[in-house]
Amino acid sequence: MILNIQLLFSLVLLFIRSSLAATYVEGFLNNGNFEQKPKPSDLKKTVLKGKYSLPGWEINGTVEYITAGPQPGGMYFAVAHGVHAVRLGNEASISQTITVKPGSLYALTFGASRTCAQDEVLRVSVPTQSGDLPLQTLYSSNGGDTYAWGFIARTQLVRVTFHNPGRQEDPTCGPLIDAVAIKELFPPRPTRDNLVKNPGFEEGPHRFLNTTNGVLLPPKQEDLTSPLPGWIVESLKAVKFIDSKHFNVPFGLAAVELLAGRESAIAQILRTVPNKFYSLSFAVGDAKNGCKGSMMVEAFAAKDTVKVPFTSQGKGTFKTASFKFKAIAARTRITFYSSYYHTRIDDFGSLCGPVLDQVRVVPLA
Repeated sequence: MILNIQLLFSLVLLFIRSSLAATYVEGFLNNGNFEQKPKPSDLKKTVLKGKYSLPGWEINGTVEYITAGPQPGGMYFAVAHGVHAVRLGNEASISQTITVKPGSLYALTFGASRTCAQDEVLRVSVPTQSGDLPLQTLYSSNGGDTYAWGFIARTQLVRVTFHNPGRQEDPTCGPLIDAVAIKELFPPRPTRDNLVKNPGFEEGPHRFLNTTNGVLLPPKQEDLTSPLPGWIVESLKAVKFIDSKHFNVPFGLAAVELLAGRESAIAQILRTVPNKFYSLSFAVGDAKNGCKGSMMVEAFAAKDTVKVPFTSQGKGTFKTASFKFKAIAARTRITFYSSYYHTRIDDFGSLCGPVLDQVRVVPLA
């Protein structure tokens, strides 16, 4: 009887430890949507008082707890993913320590927007990696965009930090964050039938259920830590990760939209055999999101290139294209970008562009 009780007690302890050490696979961080309110005693008007006044988070500097709608002073804050958000003042930050798998790739997905007309930057960091995201109203006119940022976990416990590194002249300015989620990514491998990793963009960051704008993949994302595994966002502007639930996607469940002409490029480095010929094929279309007009996607591989024209009627159609290239080294970079800039016909303040999907590279006999 005593042995049975001891065994039961050991199993309970093991279960508790396993629960405490549970790693994130996909979903919101603790109070990631900020809907768990602080105590009234921890607020001075909208400003949070105390390091641990925001449930689930640690704060530093001036952080405001915001409710969507009209604000004092005539401003209006739109919160895309719920009712509440936080605003980071000059040099302010919010942090949370989470449990992850060392060596695994993760993507943080978060809603962020600027609150004033002046330039604002949001710094995202997980030791020993960080990235500065320029918050711009280029991608949607209301500025309520969703971003993804990738990192490789170095330890089991990592500290996720969102920081406003700027010093605005107007203290009421500063980035607004309204949701934070995480997803563990499993980078696909190339196959004999296709040298491209993640060719259909099926493996990507978490997508919020109540968002219809897609997920922006910030520029200068390297392939090892990209929130779109295998792919490099090597341009000055973001590309958009879109899903079949809210957009027209040529194949499968996801694709990418090339938003900002030649400033919005995506690339991948392949293993190739020098002097061997390969075929590169891909699909080009429109997302059925009000992006119409004469489009063109340019594709590059080694020293070869092709321009694929596409006329969008905004009906969600697509076409496929292919060309032959000769590898000149053991590594070959393939790159795609849109030749032109486009805006949605129902919202001239929102950049849009052609959709890229189903990228395939195979050796030719």
